[in-house]
Amino acid sequence: MSNADQERHAIKMAKKKVARDKIMATKTDKKGLIIVNTGKGKGKSSAAFGMIFRCIAHDMKCGVVQFIKGGMSTGERDLILSKFNEICAFHTMGEGFTWETQDKTRDIEMALAAWEKAKELIRDTSNNMVLLDEINIALRYDYIDINDVVEFLLNEKPDSTHVVMTGRNAKQDLIDIADLVTEMELIKHPFRSGIKAQIGVEF
Repeated sequence: MSNADQERHAIKMAKKKVARDKIMATKTDKKGLIIVNTGKGKGKSSAAFGMIFRCIAHDMKCGVVQFIKGGMSTGERDLILSKFNEICAFHTMGEGFTWETQDKTRDIEMALAAWEKAKELIRDTSNNMVLLDEINIALRYDYIDINDVVEFLLNEKPDSTHVVMTGRNAKQDLIDIADLVTEMELIKHPFRSGIKAQIGVEF
């Protein structure tokens, strides 16, 4: 790169920094966010657990409720329960995906119990973040009333608490009240090539 090119680049970046600083100066508010990770692509829970581990790294109390995933060992659950259980409450309330349990009545009971536990953790103002993993699946099958969830989040969630909800097919009512919604898009997935879920990638 010539000196002239370097100078043009420096001038361009300086202008960009000024514009960026002006934008950032207007971003002064803080609030507890309602965050939804949805879509057919991989990464919804992975991204959510990334935020949970950020909270742990900052010594901030948090909680996790897993609505669907059953007793299968996962890296994130084993690590939190063995190393960080004093700062992060972890509750696996589900017994597996619906096609595994094949018992709708039991699935509904477990989903409602998970929602009660979720409300308990969210109401606890010492928790900075609460992850409701795969709640969207329970909502999709109407195991939990979406109106109850929306009303609770709007009226009872503490102002400073972040609530993260994952799972494909997020309901529009939930998307409408969320502050941050990310849709994971599926482009390629190894499962379609006959490769099974692997330790460190999926669990």
